[in-house]
Amino acid sequence: MGEILVEVATDLPFADGVPAQLGISGDALNVAAAAAAAGARVGLLSVLTDDDLGKAIAARIAELGISTGLLKFRRGQQGVYLVHSDPAGEREFSYARSGSVGSTLGPDDVDPDVFAAAGAVVAGGIACAISRTSRAAVVKAAGLAGRFVYDPNFRPRLTSAEDATAALTALAPHAFLVTPSFPGETSALLAVPSPEEAAATLRSLGAANVAVTCGAQGVQLEWDGAGVGAGSAWVPAIPAPAVVDQTGAGDAFVGTLTARLVLGDDFPTAAHYGVAASSLVVGGKGGTGFIPTFEQTKAHAATVAAGTAPVPGTQEGALPSHA
Repeated sequence: MGEILVEVATDLPFADGVPAQLGISGDALNVAAAAAAAGARVGLLSVLTDDDLGKAIAARIAELGISTGLLKFRRGQQGVYLVHSDPAGEREFSYARSGSVGSTLGPDDVDPDVFAAAGAVVAGGIACAISRTSRAAVVKAAGLAGRFVYDPNFRPRLTSAEDATAALTALAPHAFLVTPSFPGETSALLAVPSPEEAAATLRSLGAANVAVTCGAQGVQLEWDGAGVGAGSAWVPAIPAPAVVDQTGAGDAFVGTLTARLVLGDDFPTAAHYGVAASSLVVGGKGGTGFIPTFEQTKAHAATVAAGTAPVPGTQEGALPSHA
């Protein structure tokens, strides 16, 4: 659940006459597309404009294998962002999203029956930041979901560190899984110097399981074990075959990880697939420019053995199948 944006991508710095590629993106869509590609049945709750643009976006969502049954259509302005990627895949963003139709998402849009029955519900800090009603919708979804997955996705231009921390603190007790990034989010929101301490802090706040993403290094996992003891593991990153645009890499990790957990993989294995997917998507331009199939992700994951060894003093075990 969250906001969908029109994406205008360029290879050159923004200027008049610069050629651009139009696409559809946003963290919620990127996560949903990755989850669908990883084999899950996926629906996306978002608000689109009730015009030809909204219909075109809905068509793209369906093309990505995502159900459009939860989409809402209202009069308003679709959010837009411009992104310039340099040859190394680094990005510069400019947003036009204030008062977007996506920010009208509210608690009444969250169907209790649908969200309670879902194998997992994924939401992020951006949805919490764009409006009070959207944040209230996330809070409602967290209370309904059997497995609630929260990606803090802290954006300083959208919200303050204090407000983002408050959202994370309030939602962590409901979370089956939290996926902060190190060092940016863990430093700004948790004031801790290491991935291990970030995971421990989130566990102390009530999160059942934590995956701290550490960029090009890998992912630190901590889980509760549900009767088999707490577990801890490091999953190394997998080098990307090509780097065109890093947009959506973190979203691909979250979507793939969540899908594979729902489908029965243990935590380290699911995270390993998530790492593989994230290193593949950077080969395409835009958030959904290249979404690998699960067969492609699985083959890429096989190039590096999954890091499943538990940290000394912990017990290795599978992630529980329920929150």
